[in-house]
Amino acid sequence: MSDIPIADHALLSDRHSAALVTTEGSVDWLCFPRFDSASVFGALLDKDAGHWSIRPSGEFTVTRSYVEASMVLRTVFDTAEGTLELLDAMDLGTSSDPHRLGENAPHALLRGLQCTRGRVTVEISFAPRPEYGLVLPVMTLIEGGARAVGGPDRFTLTSPIVMECADGTGRARFEMAAGQHVYFALRSTSLGQPLAQPALQGEIATALEATIEQWRAWSKLHQSYDGPWRDLVLHSGRVLQALSYQPTGAIVAAATTSLPEQIGGTRNWDYRYSWVRDASFTMKALWVAACPDEADQFFGFITAAAAHAHPDRPLQIMFGIGGEHDLSERELTHLTGWRDSSPVRVGNGAWSQPQLDVYGEMLDAAYRLRDELGELEPAIRTFLAGLADAAAAQWEQTDHGIWEVRGEPQHFLYSKLMCWLALDRAVAMADQLHASERADGWAAEADRIREAILDRGYNDEVGAFTQTLDGTELDASSLMVSLVGFLPGDDARVQSTVDAIAAGLTDDRGLVYRYRVCAGVDGLDGDEGTFLLCTFWLARALAMAGRTGEAREVFGRAVGCVNDLGLLAEEIDSATGEHLGNTPQAFSHVGLINAAWSIQQAEQGADAG
Repeated sequence: MSDIPIADHALLSDRHSAALVTTEGSVDWLCFPRFDSASVFGALLDKDAGHWSIRPSGEFTVTRSYVEASMVLRTVFDTAEGTLELLDAMDLGTSSDPHRLGENAPHALLRGLQCTRGRVTVEISFAPRPEYGLVLPVMTLIEGGARAVGGPDRFTLTSPIVMECADGTGRARFEMAAGQHVYFALRSTSLGQPLAQPALQGEIATALEATIEQWRAWSKLHQSYDGPWRDLVLHSGRVLQALSYQPTGAIVAAATTSLPEQIGGTRNWDYRYSWVRDASFTMKALWVAACPDEADQFFGFITAAAAHAHPDRPLQIMFGIGGEHDLSERELTHLTGWRDSSPVRVGNGAWSQPQLDVYGEMLDAAYRLRDELGELEPAIRTFLAGLADAAAAQWEQTDHGIWEVRGEPQHFLYSKLMCWLALDRAVAMADQLHASERADGWAAEADRIREAILDRGYNDEVGAFTQTLDGTELDASSLMVSLVGFLPGDDARVQSTVDAIAAGLTDDRGLVYRYRVCAGVDGLDGDEGTFLLCTFWLARALAMAGRTGEAREVFGRAVGCVNDLGLLAEEIDSATGEHLGNTPQAFSHVGLINAAWSIQQAEQGADAG
């Protein structure tokens, strides 16, 4: 069992894969060569699933930060006798073009150690456990380091410190004095590829500096936001970049799998995939915190993956980062899970669910990029117009909704709202889609959806738009009624919904739940924490209602949950304030960016949508 708090983990990325590093200098999660590959270090989910620890011997205190404008981690260990500084990074490779960050990433983890004061005794424990801990590799010492062989992978560790190897683990203990530097690197190669060779100390030092400079060059070129909470917004933009898969432009929902929504619970899912649902939210966030290049790349990935779906099946809601469609879910029964939260799952069964909201999210993403897209290719025009037709034909059906419930399908209000959005955006883009003759039909069906939402989606007794048509339960997704422009933010029904959610769907900290799980709509046992994205939605809705002071208060509660490195997981434990769920969560950082932008726009008297 791993019991290190989720918030104690830092993210490293080369835009191909990700590593998580604890406050004690242990890499407890690393997947090579992709985000969704099997882990090499998996102590995050089971103490026996592998780690790579570099830390002082004995007692120490820790301070951490990212090197300015980068995703390179600096950890400073202070002991009674001295100070040790550890730099950690995923090697971005040799490209000097900031537009192509990570294009030549060599799938290497770099670690640089420097003693800056006194003397420090250092301990290293290197325990790769490929395939989520199923493989105990054979480890041998080689000149300049060690090699671990087992399963489909070969791992070469550069280490100037000679280790003792036993039972698939390398260990060393050595002393450093002020001014001394030591560098380590881990390279992965697949079975059948040439084995990697240990690197020279100077090569690793150069690669670390080059990685810092590449992140800084990207930040300087792509990030121009200059509004409130600037540092958090820009950092969140870098987090989204770090969660993007360079070869395709896909953005993973999170870097991890199976971190629970309740400690000891079973709501544990694999988020290392790319959701269509995220598309329009992410488009806006990338526009604010990065630049249109990233938004265009993500849209290109989503359309390429989705446009080749089977014409007789509903639009798939999510894809693998290489465009894969089959994401079948399975359980890894040999792993105990974080704090005994099992099962540990890989794959995600939601891939086969019908969810009507994806039509609106896809067409809204296209609408946001309409000026950049220009003249669309015939296949893309046909695909997007077909989504509008599907929304018109299917909106009266039940589905599993935005939250991917595993209970019975329902007439979720959010799904109807997104079908309305699909048709609204298709009408606005009709000329660009070469479908002007269909615009009147789309508009008429959009009016029918609008009438159903206004007539059956708002409950006078509850004083809010509800989770389902003719329903009584609250759902934070109802806040989207104003956020997508269905009604203005100052509409009385919107204001009442905002107040109802603020009063009836929040915890003692003022953070927002998605919905009340006790109602049983999701078909799952157990509870969950408050949802950071939904809290940011509440801040946005308040801003669009002209209640900017309240919006700032809600925003402040949400960003008050960032860890020491400005990272957010998916949820917050209402009892303890701990991070819950997969981390870092793209949706949480998307929500932060979009809420900051909406508040800025509202305070300037502009359209905050």
